[in-house]
Amino acid sequence: MENSNQTLQNWFYLPGLSTIPHLQIIGFLVFMVMYIITLAGNCLLLITVRISPTLHTPMYFFLSNLSFIDICFSSTIVPVILINTLSKDNRISVGACVFQMFFSLLLGATECVLLAIMAYDRFVAICRPLHYISIMNLRFRIILATIPWIVGFVNSTIQVHITWKLPFCRSHHVNHFFCEVPAFLKLSCRDPWLNEVAMYLAAGTIVLCSFLLTLISYVFIISAILKISSSQRRHAVFSTCSSHITVVTLFYGTIMSIYFQPRASHSVEADKIISVLYTVVTPMLNPIIYSIRNKDVKKCIIKNIKKQ
Repeated sequence: MENSNQTLQNWFYLPGLSTIPHLQIIGFLVFMVMYIITLAGNCLLLITVRISPTLHTPMYFFLSNLSFIDICFSSTIVPVILINTLSKDNRISVGACVFQMFFSLLLGATECVLLAIMAYDRFVAICRPLHYISIMNLRFRIILATIPWIVGFVNSTIQVHITWKLPFCRSHHVNHFFCEVPAFLKLSCRDPWLNEVAMYLAAGTIVLCSFLLTLISYVFIISAILKISSSQRRHAVFSTCSSHITVVTLFYGTIMSIYFQPRASHSVEADKIISVLYTVVTPMLNPIIYSIRNKDVKKCIIKNIKKQ
């Protein structure tokens, strides 16, 4: 109990990505530009899908969900980075830290599961084209879109609850740029083995299951594509999946490298870089990847710009 009482300080210190003044200014400008691109790109994609009748299909329904998640994910983390980069007082309240940890875990897990569902959508579209619209009807799409949020909410609630049960008596200086679970486990004066087990179990259940579902979907997709006799048609069919494959590789690769490392082998600086990739860079790149590599989206954006 004595150790637990030491956790009752109402703030933590987030030093951010750098303490060197000129690097802080450069960092602020870089993150500000990336955040603006993230908001602009994802909002443009959401609006384009909303006002373009030709994009009212299951694929773009899930893509809209992904854009919404990316906006929320980035907005949970980047504003805090921007404030801490220029502020001399880099403290964050316990309440704000719990809020940030909860929603970053919620949105991260939700995006992870949604990417697997998007792979399933591509499987149905390519392997069951005649039944695609009947299978992916509105009711089923809503159910599929709700599942990631339920999984994310349950995971986030459990992870945040057991993390804040730990006594943080070693230090209140978090060597990270936002409130992420692995960084907090290092501050505990009690062995966080239960938290590590829960973290790896969640990562194994959510990330690996999502990755395996995605992998299985693409095994069937590639098998179906290889059976197409025309090389031009094969390329056209595969191009509908190429954007999703790129996004999946970026997201799953960075998430796995954070949550599947043993604690002893964690490098703080490497963890920061990887965290920047999946929390800041990936949400910025997702709408760009889907816009550049998708002819339908590009056509609709150009058409709507010309109308305006």
